[in-house]
Amino acid sequence: MANISISKDNSAPGQRKSTVVTRPKSTQGDGFTQKLASFSIWREQFVAAIEAYQEWVEQNEPAEGEKDLRIYQLIESLKSDKLKIAFVGEFSRGKTELLNAVFFSDYKKRLLPSSAGRTTMCPTELRYDVKTGACIKLLPIETRKTDTTIAEYKQNPVQWTTLHLLKRDSGEELEAAFLEVTKTKRVHTREAEELGLYNPDNKIANRGVSIIDDMIEIPCWRHAIINYPHPLLENGLVILDTPGLNSLGSEPELTLSMLPEAHAVVFVLAADTGVTVSDMEIWVNHVTSAKKDKLHERLVVLNKIDAMWDPLRTESEIKKLINNQIESTALSLKENRNIIMPVSAKAGLTAKINDDKELLEKSGISDLELCLARKILPAKHEIIRRKVVYEVSGRIEKSQQLLKAKYNGVDNQLKKLKEIGGKNLDEIQEMVSMMRQEKKKYEMEIKGFEITRKVLTEQATVLFNDLNLKVLDKLIRLTRKHMKESWTTAGLKKAIKQFFATAMSPMDNVKEQSEEIKKSVDEICLKMHKEYGLPLIHVPALSLVPYVMDLKKLEGRAEVFRSSAEIIVTEQNTVISKFFVVMVSEARKIFDDCSQHAQGWFQELASQVHNHLRIHKNIIDKGLESIRAIHEDIDAIGQQISGLEQEKASIAVQLGTVNGLFKKIQKPIV
Repeated sequence: MANISISKDNSAPGQRKSTVVTRPKSTQGDGFTQKLASFSIWREQFVAAIEAYQEWVEQNEPAEGEKDLRIYQLIESLKSDKLKIAFVGEFSRGKTELLNAVFFSDYKKRLLPSSAGRTTMCPTELRYDVKTGACIKLLPIETRKTDTTIAEYKQNPVQWTTLHLLKRDSGEELEAAFLEVTKTKRVHTREAEELGLYNPDNKIANRGVSIIDDMIEIPCWRHAIINYPHPLLENGLVILDTPGLNSLGSEPELTLSMLPEAHAVVFVLAADTGVTVSDMEIWVNHVTSAKKDKLHERLVVLNKIDAMWDPLRTESEIKKLINNQIESTALSLKENRNIIMPVSAKAGLTAKINDDKELLEKSGISDLELCLARKILPAKHEIIRRKVVYEVSGRIEKSQQLLKAKYNGVDNQLKKLKEIGGKNLDEIQEMVSMMRQEKKKYEMEIKGFEITRKVLTEQATVLFNDLNLKVLDKLIRLTRKHMKESWTTAGLKKAIKQFFATAMSPMDNVKEQSEEIKKSVDEICLKMHKEYGLPLIHVPALSLVPYVMDLKKLEGRAEVFRSSAEIIVTEQNTVISKFFVVMVSEARKIFDDCSQHAQGWFQELASQVHNHLRIHKNIIDKGLESIRAIHEDIDAIGQQISGLEQEKASIAVQLGTVNGLFKKIQKPIV
């Protein structure tokens, strides 16, 4: 293979030298390309606004290690954020050709292998990470013998075979390199059985399998990652190209993790065959179960409509024929016909290569690109707004509250000092005495709050023990034991149901106890508001609903997967092992995220009240010092007023800065 360096990836990525070349520019003027570019710009501006806010926090607010770390984590997650689209379908439905037509027509040739006999044999990710450099990383099929997930293997570069692309502008080199994902090899049936790719006792699972002299053909690779600096991939697009039904059934991680993590799943059918039995199996067992919520889109592409372009039919007859196929597909899938897009990937690619606008319009590819832009990108934008904008906005709102409290405190001080102008020394002395008493009382209140805070912290520690990962890990070990011992369908169902019920139970306990903690803090806030005029803080309740829902959705996907035909016909021990590893790893992550969220809620609740108390104490201290100074020197009142006016103006400027950053972070995508 010319100009391709093959090696085991034993050194750190990004350390190898590579030839600097000019990449082909994206010539696609479609809505998806333009919208993705706009989305990328919005994300960059969003990150810049968060960074500016964090810089302001470090200069103007006390350091809070965990909160500051969380902001940095959000910034890094946004910078590495990806838009994931998965393409799913049976063999020979034209998935790879569709990718060529929609995303990779820049080279004016068929870049990804999609000719007869050349089909994707393993799940393949197309993405770009600048640290890794242009390459193709391949995970050997033999790794299926372990319980290690693909996600875990991604953290261990030693296991991957890497093809370094030395001439990234060469379409020929890329085309040759991409052929690696189509490679197969013949192994003994015993080897295929150990890999979970062959079941000698099931004829249904072995349909279409050719066995000669006890040798069977299997894929060379378990997973492939194509890391290439294409403009769309550089803007954060990740494409997952999946093989046919057998791989979806035998690789649990695809159904349990990869497809649900995708922001959109594109299901590809062939217009000339309609919805076959195997198509329906993929739709029910993999596509419908992968959708988390309304923000995770799915589209159905009815490919190969060029098979209906009969020169003996009129245009209206052809349109009617295609329309009937759309209606039939919608009926079979029990879906709205609006999500079904009729296209000809082959014609679309040809049209783009030859700059044939008429053929491009006829192919339906432009309509599909526009649909991707209108459905997927706004949904992805909303996901970020839900997760990140909400969290960062909450922090900024707290900064705004603190600044307003400071502003009001300084303003009240100014009013008092201006009133002092007409008072004599005895009256001023009386004010000093009153403020000393107020300070003493307030300090007693703070001590009381600190005692209360200590009690609340002890309650919270006991409370969050319910969400300790050690408790869950014990449950995991017990469930794994039960599943291995339960060889019946009823036994497996019972073990899965019990696992999720037990995992969710602590969340109910935490919710009830957190309401008691919130009630105590609300009482403190109300007292401080009534007696000292502090702004009334609205403490949010602890909500674990998103984590409970995620666990319920995972339970549903696990149940669908466990009940699917592919699982039933695959070697049982292999299925349980890999299925359980993937399912539990995601459940454990949800549980850990829930625990961190609950602890973060309590820390935020306590620190918010403490910050308001600290600000009010500072105001009292400054007010007492000002009056004492005036008592000693009545002429100092002008200087005190001038200093407070400057401080008030400075706070107003800070508040304006924070308000401006808040607007930038709230700004929607254009």
